Amino acid sequence: MTLQPGKSMGWKLNKTIVMVGMMGAGKTAIGRGLAARIEAPFLDSDAEIEAAANMSIPEIFDRDGEAFFRARESEVLSRLLSAPEKCVLSTGGGAFLSAENRALISEKGVSVCLSADLELIWTRVCHKDTRPLLRTEDPYATLSALYEARAPVYALADLTVEAREDYSIARMVSQVLAALLTRPDVLERTKGDPDA
Repeated sequence: MTLQPGKSMGWKLNKTIVMVGMMGAGKTAIGRGLAARIEAPFLDSDAEIEAAANMSIPEIFDRDGEAFFRARESEVLSRLLSAPEKCVLSTGGGAFLSAENRALISEKGVSVCLSADLELIWTRVCHKDTRPLLRTEDPYATLSALYEARAPVYALADLTVEAREDYSIARMVSQVLAALLTRPDVLERTKGDPDA
């Protein structure tokens, strides 16, 4: 079934929903679940960068450095936010730190921060080797420093939803949906959603 851009059977999406927050907060899983619930396309900016570069993000960091990656990230965000079809967009943990990216997201979409505590994030990322910024002698200390530095920036998001360890993805999606329904400029219900 093909959906009209920005429309679904029960929802009308007027702006792209941009999931922001720390690595491990659940942006991709919850963003994908939200997109399925409102029948909107789902995109992941990191996956889009990897596809454009034909390299993994750790490879981009290793070969070209973080500054190069951040420049590509801004280009991809601009392209995705300027597309006529609105979507749910998951971003990398550092994307929202750029004032330029925040301005673009504010102009063309709405930012939803998934706020998770440091211990929850650590349990989700400590066993993975896919986080270039945590490839240090003391990954927990690095994560803690990133968390402290980034928290005030994430607090600038349009909406914030607390990610909790005891919440299922479905429950988190419902929490995000409830927050979004306070913004009819972003998302409108066109008929009842029994799961909302």
